[in-house]
Amino acid sequence: MQIAPDIHEEIEQEEALEPPYRVLIHNDEVTPYDFVVLILQKIFQLTSLEAEHVTFVAHTAGIAYVTTLPRAEAQKRVGKAHFAASLEGYPLTFSIEPE
Repeated sequence: MQIAPDIHEEIEQEEALEPPYRVLIHNDEVTPYDFVVLILQKIFQLTSLEAEHVTFVAHTAGIAYVTTLPRAEAQKRVGKAHFAASLEGYPLTFSIEPE
């Protein structure tokens, strides 16, 4: 299904007007390291190297910066990540905050 150019442009304008939000990942002692890397790659579109780095920082510091996105997109991706983790029984947690 193709999105009409004017609708696509309208969506981009709405996102451009939204304030940017930082996505943060929180460490837990249950979620497997490899699962976290996979979620960061698949849902947040990080490269393998970026995902490894973010996972390591979260693991050692307790929290790590993932990316900055328009608020609605940040909420959507965090929701997807939480859902994917819950399907596997993991307590993986992300949060968002205004930039």
